[in-house]
Amino acid sequence: MRYSGFRLIKEALNGHRGWGPAWRDAQPKPEYDYIIVGGGGHGLATAYYLAKQYGQSRIAVLEKGWIGGGNVGRNTTIVRSNYMLDENEPFYEFSLKLWEGLEQDLNYNAMMSQRGIINLMHSDAQRDAYIRRGNAMILNGADAQLLDQKQVLELYPFLNVNNARFPVMGGLLQPRAGTARHDAVAWGYARAADQRGVDIIQNCEVTGFRFDNGTCLGVETTRGYIGAKKVGVCVAGSSSKVMSYAGMRLPIESHVLQAFVTEGLKPILPGVITFGEGHFYCSQSDKGGLVFGGNIDGYNSYAQRGNLPMVEEVMQEAMAMFPMLGRARVLRMWGGIMDMSMDGSPIIDKTHINGLYFNGGWCYGGFKATPASGFAYAHLLTTDTPHHTATSFSFDRFETGHMIDEKGMGNQPNLH
Repeated sequence: MRYSGFRLIKEALNGHRGWGPAWRDAQPKPEYDYIIVGGGGHGLATAYYLAKQYGQSRIAVLEKGWIGGGNVGRNTTIVRSNYMLDENEPFYEFSLKLWEGLEQDLNYNAMMSQRGIINLMHSDAQRDAYIRRGNAMILNGADAQLLDQKQVLELYPFLNVNNARFPVMGGLLQPRAGTARHDAVAWGYARAADQRGVDIIQNCEVTGFRFDNGTCLGVETTRGYIGAKKVGVCVAGSSSKVMSYAGMRLPIESHVLQAFVTEGLKPILPGVITFGEGHFYCSQSDKGGLVFGGNIDGYNSYAQRGNLPMVEEVMQEAMAMFPMLGRARVLRMWGGIMDMSMDGSPIIDKTHINGLYFNGGWCYGGFKATPASGFAYAHLLTTDTPHHTATSFSFDRFETGHMIDEKGMGNQPNLH
């Protein structure tokens, strides 16, 4: 069933009795060619591109909960490619280009809205850093514009630019950036993958791997053993736990990242905006709520809830940038589990075990990377070679010293 305006009108006239399930509730088969562990955005995108782009079949996605219940539905929905380093920027620009055609490709409304993102700058040094970043973006084919204070105020006239602890001097704008509805992205990929024969198996937690002479034969699950020629793991904040079943200790820590949404308001934010003298980012959803977040909590955790000190820090930064937000009421908050790598950049690589692959360490960049991550991971699983945009996302960079330290803060995940 393809979605269209004509189909919507037909179903409306028929009492909406013709809609079927978006995807099958598949039962696990004894064996597959490919098993993707993790039914989040990255896992579903991998399965979809394995089937569509690389013509593979006999694919299963194993999800311990339900589709959309993990990090893919617990983020702040921002899509962008405003990175600086050559190892990162081509990858995220590739992802943004996939985002731009995603809804047509999946035949699903992911509510992609390219409303732009602006990073505010508050000092001469920060302005120089943004000039370097903007030039790096342009050299890698992305779009970037440096704005002065007057241009920023034309977009956000209510900003506290002068009588503030951190006066706003200008900002770096990426007009093609924006937001997408997070859970709709998961549902769209799940539906599109299902239509290409992928088995999506929910409530199926992986509890171990089965090996023979250094080769992965399949996975042990709460629904029994399932064999596979190749197993790809992409489970975000549970990466260290799942890969420990294979005897691997990853260069990753798991931290909670909190997010918040206010009551519905009239349109006030034209795009996504970030605070340059802290870590605060905010956008307005299509329902009117202000969606915002900040830093990760400073302790390791697998819980999808945060702590009050970080709530206070985020609210302080919100008030420093938007004093008017003090009148908005926070409707709800949630937490996602971030897999923080030691240099703040991801890993898409083969492991030392034949037939076992890993995708993780996305830190703050997981949602925006969803299409490119799935595409690059599918390429790796099919060809055993990295995609040309992801050649630097390997395990051995931590041994050789070729870290991709995008934020220049060293190898402490709590500082990213």
